[in-house]
Amino acid sequence: MAELAVGDVAPGFDLESDGGSRISMDDLKGQPAVVYFYPKDNTPGCTTEAIAFSGLADEFAKLGVKIVGVSPDSAKKHDNFIAKHNLTIRLGADTETEVAQAYGVWVEKSMYGKKYMGVERSTFLVDPKGKIARIWRKVKVAGHAEEVLEAARSI
Repeated sequence: MAELAVGDVAPGFDLESDGGSRISMDDLKGQPAVVYFYPKDNTPGCTTEAIAFSGLADEFAKLGVKIVGVSPDSAKKHDNFIAKHNLTIRLGADTETEVAQAYGVWVEKSMYGKKYMGVERSTFLVDPKGKIARIWRKVKVAGHAEEVLEAARSI
């Protein structure tokens, strides 16, 4: 499958979410959105990233931008993650990794010489028409949420 590019239509999804709800691309239509993929709840980088996006949630909201974090964790794990860190963003449970695969972020990774499949930390800024306006791959967490906010100001 070809890698997603700026200008492509963002792949649709419908995922179980925190609080027993669901989150879908249809919920985000007509407004800009940040869809960010992260490997796992309650790990250092993922926690830092979620806290950073939560900390800027009001700034994103002023721009009309919705934020959705997506990982392979279950909705129950997301509930615990949100409660533990007072997160204010929505989290989608991509337990079958279908959405990560559709966005091209389910990749072979390597740690300590072992190869395994996992989520490559990536962020997609989607415009109100549902097209990808900006892509960040292999995200470094420090300063990332601020960079995404800055980019969101221009769509």
